[in-house]
Amino acid sequence: MRPQALIGIVLVVLGAFIVFRGMSYSSRDEVLKVGDVKASVESKKAIPTWAGGAAIVAGIVLLAAGMKRRA
Repeated sequence: MRPQALIGIVLVVLGAFIVFRGMSYSSRDEVLKVGDVKASVESKKAIPTWAGGAAIVAGIVLLAAGMKRRA
């Protein structure tokens, strides 16, 4: 199997996971610092579902290009 096809499979699986289950990542921001005392806020941000759809489409394109046989 070609590397393009493997990357395509990974993108399709990751995109499907984002679309159907959703993914999020956390971000920590420092809001106050006084001497040695620090205050920070951790917030969760969701990855939009359109990014999952784009990953699926890109994965299908790469999968098709990777599976194409040479004539």
